Amino acid sequence: MNHEISSEWLTIEKVEEILNQHASLSLSEEAVERIEKCRRYLDEKMESQTDPIYGITTGFGSLCNISIDKESLTQLQKNLVMSHACGLGDRVAPQIVRLMLLLKIQSLSYGNSGVQLATVQRLIDFYNADILPVVFSQGSLGASGDLAPLANLSLPLLGLGEVMRHGHIIPASEALDNMGWRPIDLQSKEGLALLNGTQFMSAHAVDALIKALRLSRQADKIAAMSLDAFDGRVDAFGDEVNRVRNHKGQIETAATIREYLKGSEIAAHPKKHVQDPYSFRCIPQVHGAAKDTIAYVKGKIEDEINSPTDNPTIFPDQDIIVSAGNFHGEPIALPMDFLAIALAELANISERRIYKL
Repeated sequence: MNHEISSEWLTIEKVEEILNQHASLSLSEEAVERIEKCRRYLDEKMESQTDPIYGITTGFGSLCNISIDKESLTQLQKNLVMSHACGLGDRVAPQIVRLMLLLKIQSLSYGNSGVQLATVQRLIDFYNADILPVVFSQGSLGASGDLAPLANLSLPLLGLGEVMRHGHIIPASEALDNMGWRPIDLQSKEGLALLNGTQFMSAHAVDALIKALRLSRQADKIAAMSLDAFDGRVDAFGDEVNRVRNHKGQIETAATIREYLKGSEIAAHPKKHVQDPYSFRCIPQVHGAAKDTIAYVKGKIEDEINSPTDNPTIFPDQDIIVSAGNFHGEPIALPMDFLAIALAELANISERRIYKL
């Protein structure tokens, strides 16, 4: 299977399909055109504009007012990557690194980052060959994006750092030699484009959502089995009583439980008790609220992974280069806290059912 990076909306389900089917990646003609158009615009802008452009013709952070001569621009970008590749802690799981590569490629494909086509293609080469840069779990706090993890992700493009291939960690230079690839010579802005962004956070978020969606489905199946084992009443799962409250997740959960218990002789047998404990009777309300939360978080994370998140952001058609803060992790952090609460509630109500059983 091949997945073509284009302007098509990338859903969590599509990402899961790409991973599960070990799909290879390629750029659509549209994406190639966007990338090349933006790079041409940036090169022409640097030739014609005398005013400084942050991170492109200037230093970074507190050195934003220091101009850099043309001969030093490539070295500046390389130094930026090397100086931020200071991750610590455990190595990030291969699945997360694959997601980081996929999401960084997607982000750079929109033509708002100013990177060379060769740089994006090399990221694709790494993904398709399953050559995974060694990335560490600690080092960035998200306020300036994922600087340290993305620096470690980007080092191997330059023939630096380490990669994992066939289960073994080897120097990136050795992997490039084995594949016959030359290190990328970064042009202006490219170090910033690679390091700025939220692909480390987003990769964890996407991975968590894939698991959360699966856990939510399994929670309903397990709850239906538990209700039957408890000789519980199905009245609380009727369509009318759940639809009157008008929460989508609640209505969906009640319908799912009814479907699972269809044909159950235990469920159809007359009951002596009037109502069940909360942990059974409130399955639609609790599981439903978790579903609604997962859906909300899914929407926010899909917005994120379908966006360019580096800085500055370049708009060739409008002749604008804007230094802003689209790398900030808050739009991911708050929804992920919400997701953690929802999943904890699924576990909580399940534990109470176990107690009753």
